[in-house]
Formats: sequence, C-alpha cells, structure tokens
Amino acid sequence: MKTINSQNINVGVDTGKHQLDIYIRPLDIFFVVENNVKGINKAISEIKKHTPSRVIIEATGRLELLFVMACSKANLPFVIANPIHVRRFAGAIGLQAKTDKLDAKLIAHYGEAVQPTLSTLKPESMRLMADLVARRNQILTMQTMEKNRLKIMPKTVASTIKQVLTVFKNQLVKIEQQLITLIESCPDYQEKSDIVQSMPGVGKVCAAALISYMPELGYATNKQAAALVGVAPINRESGRYQGKRAIKGGRPQVRKVLFMAMMSAIQCNPVFKQKYRELVASGKPKKVAIIACIRKMIVILNSMLRDGKKWESKMA
Repeated sequence: MKTINSQNINVGVDTGKHQLDIYIRPLDIFFVVENNVKGINKAISEIKKHTPSRVIIEATGRLELLFVMACSKANLPFVIANPIHVRRFAGAIGLQAKTDKLDAKLIAHYGEAVQPTLSTLKPESMRLMADLVARRNQILTMQTMEKNRLKIMPKTVASTIKQVLTVFKNQLVKIEQQLITLIESCPDYQEKSDIVQSMPGVGKVCAAALISYMPELGYATNKQAAALVGVAPINRESGRYQGKRAIKGGRPQVRKVLFMAMMSAIQCNPVFKQKYRELVASGKPKKVAIIACIRKMIVILNSMLRDGKKWESKMA
C-alpha cells in the first residue's frame, strides 16, 4: 500500500491578477496567496514541503511569469499548461462548475491524469530576448537616421558616417545570432518559433519578438491578441459625434516588428498579397491596408500557436 509520501503529488495553480489559488492533490490541501513576491515565496515554501511530481499552472499571459520564475529558482518541476487542453480535460470528465478553487483542483487533476511533459521555459531568457529585440529596434532607428544624414552631408564627412553604419550592421548581426541561440536553447521557444516562422513573411526576429513580448499568444482570444498588438480598431463615438475607428495602445515593440514582417509578407505570401491589393483597390490608404493585414496576421498566428499547427494558406 502506498504511503502518502510516495504518491504522485500534483499541484494545481489558478492564476489571477491579484491572487493565486493553489490545490495540492491528493492531499486535499487548498490555500490562497497574493500574486506578488511575498505571496509567491509563501506558496513556494508550502509546496516544497510535499515534494510534488509537478506544479501545473495555466498559461494566461504575463500573470504567471513571476510564479514560474520562482518555481524555476526553487528547482520545482513545473508545467505551463495550455488552457485549451485543461478545458478539454474538464469536458472529458464532465466538470462544468467554475470557481477559483474548482479551477485549481481541475488543474491538479489534469496534471495527475495526463502527466504533461515538464516545461523547460526559462523566464530569464525571455527577458533577455525582449531586451535584445528592443535594442535591435533602437539600432535600426539610429541606422535609418545615419543613412538619411549620408544623403545630405558633404562627401568630406561621408566616411565617418559609413564607419558608424558598419558598426550598426555588425551589431545587428550579433544581436540576431544571440536571438537564434536563445531560441535554440529552449525546446518551448524552438517549437513556438518553428510554428510562427512557417508563415511566409515571418522571420526569426519577428518570432523572437512574439515569444518575448507576447507570451499570451496562443492562449488569448483573437480579439485580445489584436488588442495586445494594438491593431484592433477602437470606436470613437459620443452622443452625435461619430468619429473614425482607429487603433490605439498595444505593444509598440511587437507592432513595429510585425509591420516589417508584413512588408515582406505582401511580397512573398499570396494570402496577404491578395488581401493588401484588395484593400488598396477598394480605396483604403496603404497604411490602413497594412494595419488590417497585420490584424489578420496576428489572428492567424494566435490560432496556429493555440492549435499547434504550422501555416497553411487555407487558414486564412
């Protein structure tokens, strides 16, 4: 007969903006902590006492990253679960009721029954990736400024500008190689990168930007994904005033990279080439047409990551 210590201990964590609901199965232990450093440290101390086989937390976006980093630091075996897989499991066992405690119990039950593969996600690598993407954008901006100066400055100083441009070019190559190394060092990153890069027009830098700046991608709704990038049109209406719908907010780092990816996609991807031409032909300004195409791109990428499927033109 198994002792309680030799059982397969699974910890389910339901993530909220302000709190974490935690259930330890089969010990029937439930507790709640605040989703901050103090609360998470308290949770980690309690969880470590029971030597779990896995700690399962749903991927809901950035809300779980602090807890995941703490698990990684404490050497706890953790799984970042796809919420869709958990919901399908709930349907399979006929669970319809939904509360924070029930969700935590469901996640723990999912871990015990399915035994999902442990995650190898490295949050510190994700941060470094985001920093590298940001630095690459800064260098590209400075590179453009120097190229513009090269056109207007006298030839006597052109050599100094060319030297700076050479430095920028070398730095861009170095940063891109670092991004590739980071992605290849983590199977979770590599899998996501392979999926998004299967879409013609999306390259390694765009993939790195999506992984580091949009961990929600693949777990959010299509509407949420578009809003996170900042390409979802927002109504501007008040009383009799009927303003034009416009994009607002979002994450400019991702939007900038996706803009460059779309410039490539409308050349090499038949789906977006046709979509862009149709929009322009209907009278849409070119920039508006590109933004609409980016919105379509991020919705398709979100679906691809959600379903774990590579690009097929019929997805559009």
